[in-house]
Amino acid sequence: MDPTDETLMALALDAARKAGLAGEVPIGALIYDPSSQKVLTTVSNAPISTHDATAHAEILAIRAAGQIVGNYRLTDLWLYVTLEPCAMCAGAISHARIGRVIYAAPDPKGGGVEHGGKFFEQPTCHWRPDVRAGVLSDDSRDLLKAFFKDRRKTRT
Repeated sequence: MDPTDETLMALALDAARKAGLAGEVPIGALIYDPSSQKVLTTVSNAPISTHDATAHAEILAIRAAGQIVGNYRLTDLWLYVTLEPCAMCAGAISHARIGRVIYAAPDPKGGGVEHGGKFFEQPTCHWRPDVRAGVLSDDSRDLLKAFFKDRRKTRT
């Protein structure tokens, strides 16, 4: 069975919910291999718990997939992530040669794909994946809004 983008994004959203329950910003990511039709890894955002500013869900997914396939080049693999990747993650995606990026919610403040530096449009970008935006965007946006609303309540 070939899963749909929505089905795979729902799995990434499950990982995002786990991140939120752990006190991390609720972002989840997964790497999918369309040739085998298998999810290689599913991860949650973890900069706070790991004390690592680079532990964004996308970076953790790329690291795990590289270990699984035994190569840092992930050319034929797809990355699903619940929020538009930032410039750092877009750079990692380019260097890993991810074939396709599918993300849920746009990030006008911190995104690096359709917003900000628009990393994949830069002449210095080595690899440009196919990008699909907006898959289950409302679900991701609502999860993020609820997380930050709850955070603001606990600080007052």
